[in-house]
Amino acid sequence: MIPTTCKRLIEVDFPIAKVSEHSAKEKSIRHGHPSTLHLWWARRPLAACRAVLLGLLLPAPTERECPADFKSKARALLKKRHSKALTTDQELQDDLLAFIGEFADWDHAANALYLEIGRGLVKAAHPEETPIVVDPFSGGGSIPLEALRLGCEAFASDLNPVACLILKTLLEDIPRYGNAEFKLPAKDGKEVVVHGLAEALRHVGQQVKAEAEKELAPFFPSDPDGSRPIAYLWARTVRCEGIGCGAEIPLVRSFWLCKKSSRKRALRIHVQRPKDKLPQVAFEIFEPQSESDIPNGTVTRANATCACCNTVLPAERVRAQLSARRGGADTVFDERGTRIGGAVLLAVVTLNDNLTGRQYRLPIEKDYEVVRAAQTLCSQLPDGRVPNEVIPLTELRRIAVPIYGMMTWGDVFTARQKLFLTSLAEKVRRLTDDEERVALAGLLAAVVNRCADYSTSLCSWHLPGEKVNHTFGRQAVPMFWDFTEVNPWADASGNYQGALDWVAMVADTNSMGLLHAARVERADATKSPLASSSSSVWFTDPPYYDSVPYAHLSDFFHVWLRRTVGGVQKHWFETQLTPKEGECVVDRPHRLSNSKKTPSFYESKMGEAMREGRRVLREDGIGCVVFAHKTTEGWEALLSGMLQAGWTITASWPITTEMATRMVAHDTAALAGSIHLVCRPRPEGAGIGDWTEVKSAMEKRIREWLPTLVKHGVRGADAIFSCLGPALESYSRYDKVFTAADREVPLGGDPDATEPEQRGFLAYVFETLSKEALREVLGDADTEGFEEDARLTALFLWTLQATKTNGGTKADVPKEDDEDSSNDEAKPRKAKPGFTMPFDTFIRITRPMGIHYPALEGRVLEIEKGVVRLLSTRERTEELLGEAAERPGIEISLEDFRQLELGLVEKKLTEAALPAKTKKGNQRTEVRGQRSDEATFTTLDRIHRAMLLFGLGRSTLLRQVLETEMRQGKRFERLALALNALYPDGSDERRMLEGVQAAMRGVK
Repeated sequence: MIPTTCKRLIEVDFPIAKVSEHSAKEKSIRHGHPSTLHLWWARRPLAACRAVLLGLLLPAPTERECPADFKSKARALLKKRHSKALTTDQELQDDLLAFIGEFADWDHAANALYLEIGRGLVKAAHPEETPIVVDPFSGGGSIPLEALRLGCEAFASDLNPVACLILKTLLEDIPRYGNAEFKLPAKDGKEVVVHGLAEALRHVGQQVKAEAEKELAPFFPSDPDGSRPIAYLWARTVRCEGIGCGAEIPLVRSFWLCKKSSRKRALRIHVQRPKDKLPQVAFEIFEPQSESDIPNGTVTRANATCACCNTVLPAERVRAQLSARRGGADTVFDERGTRIGGAVLLAVVTLNDNLTGRQYRLPIEKDYEVVRAAQTLCSQLPDGRVPNEVIPLTELRRIAVPIYGMMTWGDVFTARQKLFLTSLAEKVRRLTDDEERVALAGLLAAVVNRCADYSTSLCSWHLPGEKVNHTFGRQAVPMFWDFTEVNPWADASGNYQGALDWVAMVADTNSMGLLHAARVERADATKSPLASSSSSVWFTDPPYYDSVPYAHLSDFFHVWLRRTVGGVQKHWFETQLTPKEGECVVDRPHRLSNSKKTPSFYESKMGEAMREGRRVLREDGIGCVVFAHKTTEGWEALLSGMLQAGWTITASWPITTEMATRMVAHDTAALAGSIHLVCRPRPEGAGIGDWTEVKSAMEKRIREWLPTLVKHGVRGADAIFSCLGPALESYSRYDKVFTAADREVPLGGDPDATEPEQRGFLAYVFETLSKEALREVLGDADTEGFEEDARLTALFLWTLQATKTNGGTKADVPKEDDEDSSNDEAKPRKAKPGFTMPFDTFIRITRPMGIHYPALEGRVLEIEKGVVRLLSTRERTEELLGEAAERPGIEISLEDFRQLELGLVEKKLTEAALPAKTKKGNQRTEVRGQRSDEATFTTLDRIHRAMLLFGLGRSTLLRQVLETEMRQGKRFERLALALNALYPDGSDERRMLEGVQAAMRGVK
């Protein structure tokens, strides 16, 4: 057994770069990956879970208390991978870290040699009994799955029934029945023996397909020429309310159909004005020669523009009209079957054996006939067959569809989609009520839910790939004006066969290499069914504050599982919707929401969950909590819960789990990685800590840890939050911390206060971090010598920096900011130039440095809606160069610059004497004006001026400016060098500053 005093490997070192590389790369791995079994949000990469688990389970060989038996067995195991002699403990430790980095590779996850070594190492570290790994927020199951892969026992639980079904299927059914034999009915009525869970799924799945396809064939007919429709492109409509118009407005974001270079197709609008009738629009499919040939979309930010009279129908009227038709996804017909309103069919995508690629045609009468028949049949279904559960209004910022009239989950589907999904659900439920096939229940339910994800009126058309996008392109249920309806039996993306194949591949891939099944239960993380001191490792990835509303999103799948799942698990889905009251998240405030799930609720629930984790973990056990929220409020809530629950934080490591080029990462202080906080149970009666000693130990730890992270390539926000673990080690080892005046120092407090008992420990942590970050950037001697704007800019850009280990190649999705943000996903709003970070992070890092940011607003930064933006250098052109700077042929002299400097200094002095305004989020409060060292033409001003001169091609004047700067000392050159290392690669600022530095070398 590992002695309690012996540090685990992850508390000493960790192969961040390799594990991050494999974690980020894993997002592009599809076939057979567990993430393709069933959608779950913010799923942990298996690479990170596997590597961290090994780091938690194995002792560090360089520790004096590390068992000699483990070291000898580890050397023998690692020798199977190579022939190197690991003579010293440091060599052994380095090789263990190298093995962990290699084993993080998805290609090695099922490799027999790596499995043998990994499991052997765990057994060598825990020879007396198999370690038990517990995850109370299991979600998609990554952590317990990797525990099983390493030969551990695993306990997985979640409050959410959708997550529990995923867990049961992945962690119980696939390991237990993966290679079992199944007696299944054949076409002739006899039984057939099928080997393996995946083959059993394919066999039964094909039976479901044959029955449902035959039943629904009339609703998906082939064309008269034999072409097979694979997708129907629809648009919701509203009526123009312009005087004398009344035309129908199809709500279309883009009229492109196909953007492939070899085949471009689009829609063209024709306005028709028949006599004695309302004007109307007709469509034509054509081949555009350029982007300018494509008409503008008719809807922007929920405002619709009439193509007949150009009247703009405001968003509130668009919402009102759609609400009257429960979202407007269905077509309205008169008694004779003629379409008179509702959704309009824009085009049909077809395949033809005699033609290459996808073809596009306009709708024909038959298309509407089958839609009408589907709507008629759908209206006759028994009550409850179609999901009639009401969508809660608590998360309208993430689930916006109720404000457009989609009040129940059934409203998000068209009539044909409802017939398709209810048919599947009925057949699967009938099959899985049979005890012989109960092991297939979760897999078949996953197939139905994959089909549901691709069969809503919220699926868009993917132009580059000519295929359907699924509903959950991001962690929200957004509104889409024009949408795609797939033919589930066609040979194309989003069909039934594809869903069946994806799920079967997961069963195939994960049936091998798992020695036993996990224990899965539906349970609240604050009320674990486990006995006290029963687990070896408590490793979990809890909800990130207000990042993902899991319960609200998973209602989409829950309502179909209620109608699909038979057998022993059906009791999980007896409630209409997923449980929300006990879910440990913060609901985003909204005018229509009555949610009580506030930050204090989150902190309280997280504290309860952490206490339960402390209870079920053995005294010699170890814990790890994953967190990646971008605001300090979220971090403070989590840390407070951990400390109150009796944990001591001993280390923290960032592992890159996000794509480097994801949209939200560009020029923002977003975390590239998830921070893994390593913790141990704090002994009972840990006593009182002395504030002076705790603060001194914290400062020393940060000074040691920050350079270590930088050496590993960890930068910016990742480095700041990764330092929280080591920084809290000295504070969290005590029950409480008191000053010499016998006053308790809390974790958080008022950062503007002066006394520790009011200010709180975290304020001192961020102060130390800010100082150390500036030393990293400007050097010890230079930190205090630069003006406020230079210190702020350097600190801001350093926080912005991306961790070097960040990998990946695909762009992620944009974040939403209000209830209508999803309406223009095809044309996202153009971002302002410059660089951004959340206000609370900005204030945490700048306040301790004595930077009075209100004096810098409008000059180097802007604050709006809780976001701070560092202005781009070009936005300062007029201020630093004058109005004539960008006019070709206008001469500017050094004397002109001197006059500008005098004017700027005079302006600053005037502003400094007046009351300033400060912003926090959307609030503005008056503060006393500050007279600061900004009442000068600063070094940063002069550097920005030089950058602008280079950008404008004013080389002669730039040379004169630089000659003057070189004579005045080294400060200009030092700051230029520092900023050049901080501006993001490829940015306009980096390009201009590199040009300035090249000119400086010429001047020398």
